[in-house]
Formats: sequence, structure tokens, C-alpha cells
Amino acid sequence: MDRFKSVKLASIIGIIGNLFLLFIKSIVGFVFNSQAMIADAFNSAGDIFSSIMTFIGNKIASKPSDDDHNLGHGKAEYIYSMLISIAMILTSIVVFKDSILSLFNNNKYEFSIWLIIVCIITIVIKFILFIYTDKLSKKYNNLLIKANSKDHRNDCFLTSLNLMSCLFTIYNIYFLDAIVGSIISIWILITSIKIFIESYDVLMDKSISEDTKNMVLEIINTHSEIKKVIHFNSTPVGYKYQISFTIYVDGNLSTFDSHKIADDLEKEITKKIDEIYLTIIHVNPVDLNVK
Repeated sequence: MDRFKSVKLASIIGIIGNLFLLFIKSIVGFVFNSQAMIADAFNSAGDIFSSIMTFIGNKIASKPSDDDHNLGHGKAEYIYSMLISIAMILTSIVVFKDSILSLFNNNKYEFSIWLIIVCIITIVIKFILFIYTDKLSKKYNNLLIKANSKDHRNDCFLTSLNLMSCLFTIYNIYFLDAIVGSIISIWILITSIKIFIESYDVLMDKSISEDTKNMVLEIINTHSEIKKVIHFNSTPVGYKYQISFTIYVDGNLSTFDSHKIADDLEKEITKKIDEIYLTIIHVNPVDLNVK
């Protein structure tokens, strides 16, 4: 349960942090008519939605298996990650449109030290959130937190571009503001598409990676009593996988002995490979005297 409690805390911190950033960015962006800052505010609004979806998705995913959901509720992480990606795509389209209109209309805005201060505050907060969520995503392999972590990292870079455009206004160079707004929107779009594809792959039961499959086969090969392996299948269950395959053992073994080989192997694979949630093995006999 530590995994779900940690994700819950991260989502709450994300909501609070992004609410604060949305508030200060919106005020400063609209007061001084900075398109890049307004785009950054839209991005923070999307971050709030992402954190809320993370909270809800994590809450559902933490529920244990029941009669209606025999394999648990782990795929909720990917359903809500997909919702986050769709919201980010829509946000990127709106921001891009407004930025292009600003560029063609040659909009100008008033330079203010507050634009610089808000950019610096944003970079500091987002960098702290990135370090925090990146550590959690690597520890728990959670796509929801991974999506949030990437978003925080991207925000650090994009707000740095925003800061640069603000500094250029000192020299009466205004077109960079709209260009930075466009870059922000494109970056949001690329990130959201990647998250969408990753979520889609799991929801469409993408097979386990070749590296993990080879790890399973290496464990099987250490058992000389197993003569052949066929029908290897895998299904994602939340952030882990359920695998199944058929092994062939000496047909002269008793039913108890042959199934003990399978039972011990199931436990060994699940214990050694964290990515494996459940291993199901079917046992077939083979006549060793037949060549």
C-alpha cells in the first residue's frame, strides 16, 4: 500500500503547487499581456487536471481484486493517464492557436519585474516537484506519476524559455513571446501523445518486453527437468504482467511431482522478477523414450 499512499500524496502536492502557479501566472500574464505567460498559465491548469486524474486513478487502482474484477483495478492508472493525455492535447491546441494569432497581430506587452519573478518561482517549484515525482516513478513504476514527472521536467525547460522571452523585451524584442507560447504548446502536444501511446499499449494488452521474457526463459532453462516450453503469453495487469505458458516434463513423473515443478517455478519467477504479477503454468507429459 506504500505505493498508492505515495502516489496519493504526490498528486495532492501537485494540485496545491499548480493551483498556486496558475494563480500567479494568470494575474501577471493578463495584467502585462504576456502570451507566453498566459500559455504557461494554461499549462498549469492542465497540470491541475493531471494531478486530479492522478489522484482519482490511483484511488481506483489501489482497490483489491473482487468478484467483478478478478485481476484487480490496476488498469485504472492507464485509463486516467489517457484522459490526462487527451486534456493535454486539447490544451496544446488552444495555446498554439492563441500564440499564432498573437504573432500575426504583432501583440506587445509591458515588461515587468513580476514576469521574471513568476518565471523563477515556477522553475524552482517545478524542479522540486520533478525530483520528487521522478524518484517515485522509478521506485514504483507508476505511469500516472511518470506522466506528472515528465510534465514537471518539461515545465522547467519551457518556463526557462518564457523567462528568456521576458528578458528580450528589455530590448523591445516582442515576437519571441508568441514564439515561446507556440513552442510550449508543441512541447505539450508531443509529451501528451507519448503518454497516450503508452497508455493505449497497456489497455490493448501489449505483450511483455523481450528483455523480461528472456529473463523468464533464463530461469526456466536452469531447470533441467523441463524439456520444452510453448504457448508463452502475457497480459498487463496494471503496472505488472500476468504470464502463462506450457512446460513439458517427463511423462513417467507422478502428477504430484510434475505439478510441484510448475508450482515451484511459478513462485520463483514471481519472486525474482518484480514486473511479473502472476505466473500460470500448464504441465504436459513427454515420453523421453520417443525420439
